[in-house]
Amino acid sequence: MPQDTSGVKPTLGLTGVTVNAMALIAPGAFLWITYQLQAAATAPDGSSVASDIWAGIGFALILAFLTAISYAQLARIYPEAGFGSCYYFAEKAFLDRENKEHHRWARLAKIVTGWAAHLFYWVYPGVMVAMMATLVSYVYNQLTGNTMSVTSMIIFSGFFAALTGYIAFRGVTGSTFTSLMINVIQLSTLVLFSVLAIYYRLGNPEHATQWHFSGGWDVIRPHSLQGILIQSTIAILILVGFESCTAFAAETVDPHKNIPRAVILSLVIQGLIAYLFEYFAAGFMVSEKLAGTDSTGAAVTGLAAAAASSAPIGDMAIRVGDAVLGGIGFALMITIAVTVGLAILGTTLSCLNTAVRVSYAMAQDREMPEILGALHGRFATPHRAIWVLVVVSTLIAAIGVQSVVGLTGIGLASNFGTFVLYGLTCMWCIIAFAGRPDFSFLKHVLVPGVGLVMNVAMLGAILYLYVIGNADAQHEAYICLGIAGGWAVISVLYVALSGMRTGRKLMPATRSVA
Repeated sequence: MPQDTSGVKPTLGLTGVTVNAMALIAPGAFLWITYQLQAAATAPDGSSVASDIWAGIGFALILAFLTAISYAQLARIYPEAGFGSCYYFAEKAFLDRENKEHHRWARLAKIVTGWAAHLFYWVYPGVMVAMMATLVSYVYNQLTGNTMSVTSMIIFSGFFAALTGYIAFRGVTGSTFTSLMINVIQLSTLVLFSVLAIYYRLGNPEHATQWHFSGGWDVIRPHSLQGILIQSTIAILILVGFESCTAFAAETVDPHKNIPRAVILSLVIQGLIAYLFEYFAAGFMVSEKLAGTDSTGAAVTGLAAAAASSAPIGDMAIRVGDAVLGGIGFALMITIAVTVGLAILGTTLSCLNTAVRVSYAMAQDREMPEILGALHGRFATPHRAIWVLVVVSTLIAAIGVQSVVGLTGIGLASNFGTFVLYGLTCMWCIIAFAGRPDFSFLKHVLVPGVGLVMNVAMLGAILYLYVIGNADAQHEAYICLGIAGGWAVISVLYVALSGMRTGRKLMPATRSVA
């Protein structure tokens, strides 16, 4: 059912809604904050799959585009979705069927979709908060030589979550301006670093004697199917966000046209162009000169050193700046770190904005606690949901800052919710367009069908490859499944108790599902 968004004014054009989606993808931030996780990824037998970072991103990008097309198609026919996004799409896919028997599935579809969306949208900000704390810890160590304590990182996480919540509380207009500035800054810095990284190898080959990759083709080519699957389960974390603009329908001018365009445009700019370029550049410059020590104190180089560092891109920036720019490596690293921090702020803000809007839509529909369904009188934002999410994000971050295993674990939990949500959305696209006069087999069966299969395959990869992996991989899987399983239990209990209290059936026999 449509949500009450009468207090919200449509102010976002194509640029504004695209910028909000781009802020969540944030390639300038994710190259820095996830490269360690990707470099540290291992196969179940313990062998490194770091050589498949680029290929894993490519596979995840295909999945993302298939899902993005499904979102864009649904947003085109349901521009009245308001804050509901995928939650609204799920219900309408059944309510718009001519066969009234299909209507009874509407409530079940929207509840499953809405609660799955929350596993993604409510864990993801906590992942970003933990990554910001990790970034600050790295810079603190570089400046002082001391190590930031876990307690200090948790305190900082709470402060950063509250700051992001306050910006979101003030309204989407301010959030959009913040996101635009952040995107301009981070993309400019990204191009600078990537060009320098490539020049580091091509312009001065004497900088190293043992490059990790033999050449450009070796960086991008697949090395193993297992490696690609493992890397793609992590890589989806850096690509999600293109769909976030579908939750801004109530705040968008001409959402029928602007939102579908923004979904695809944001993924093309930052996924297809920015990520593939920057990850190629980073891999291209990795050599024995990138050195460090692992958890046992043993000396490591190359991608093994990247796996051991809390900020391998920071280490690369120091190397590049010293070798190419006349010894200003530390200053270059600090400059990039600042832009990364801004980009993480924008990413966290964008996801938080999306998360609370879906929560608001569900609360208005009586499918989540009523406290999440209140709009602030002045700023027209779901302010109570924002502050609840600030607390949740701090708790999630407290797990992530413990170690790279904890950070990977909460990232996998968010990704688990992502694959479930994306798979469901692909399925709703197939159902929504069946029998419509504008039906296209390519756009409404083949594309979402392949997207559904790939998302299910990624769920299987998380469950299989991590559970049978080494001790660290299994610990990551336990964190992921603990968060996902706990959320599933909360979801089922709330729906069951709510049904007992209100008398609403999950699958009503009548056509009314409101």
